[in-house]
Amino acid sequence: MGVSSVLQAASGIQTAIASAARATGVDFSYLLGQAKLESGLNAGAHAGTSSASGLYQFVDQSWLSVVKKHGAEHGLGWAADAIGQGANGHLSVSDGATRSAILALRNDPGTASLMAAEYASDNKGVLEASLGRAATGTDLYMAHFMGPGGARQFLSTMATHPDASGAALFPAAARANRNVFFASDGSARSLSDIYSRFADKLGSAANGTLPTGTSIEAALADGSTVLSGAGESADDAVAWAQSTIGQLRTAAGNAGSLLRPTPDTARLAYMMLAQMSSR
Repeated sequence: MGVSSVLQAASGIQTAIASAARATGVDFSYLLGQAKLESGLNAGAHAGTSSASGLYQFVDQSWLSVVKKHGAEHGLGWAADAIGQGANGHLSVSDGATRSAILALRNDPGTASLMAAEYASDNKGVLEASLGRAATGTDLYMAHFMGPGGARQFLSTMATHPDASGAALFPAAARANRNVFFASDGSARSLSDIYSRFADKLGSAANGTLPTGTSIEAALADGSTVLSGAGESADDAVAWAQSTIGQLRTAAGNAGSLLRPTPDTARLAYMMLAQMSSR
């Protein structure tokens, strides 16, 4: 793939994430950081050790669950209706071709971004009800990585036994993700170590840039049209966004900014979406 094709693909993915952020109210920086951490912004990524696939690396059951719950809200009623649930809670699709089509949606940036945002919103409620505190961005990422049940167990155990071995508590997850649960020398990482590493990586991904020429700053300052407010010039709108980015990046690590963000975070995502759609 040539440089122009890479940049075009990255721009399309950024547009999809911005659109999902605007549609759901989930913070753009969080969704961007999660996508970079999960797949490196590769919508066609596939895991070699599990069924995880797509921009946000949803495994089969997690994907079927979020599509079943939220698909109809986003024009996927056909998919939601086709997903059934057995007595044991296992989700399935009776028709093989339909199942393949639903799972393939994980590789569509627009659909994947919307479902990731809805999943984060759902997990926020579950975690906060269980933990009795506000959920951080890292908490939400843990819920995406391990499922809400696994995240609840991880976080509640870490609160009382931070030095406990993550691999001992989650052997199946450790087998599929050795680099997460074990250090390079083969020693098992503690729960607090695993959590801290995820926090660092998620923060770095959210604060970093996209491939060359597609940083957040470049997306807003390359001379393309942006959507300004009443009586505000495009130049003034870009200047406001430039001055606000640093504040938003700091807020990306703040638990309160991740879901139902401030007017500033919502406005920035909307401006980015309008700017990218004009290309």
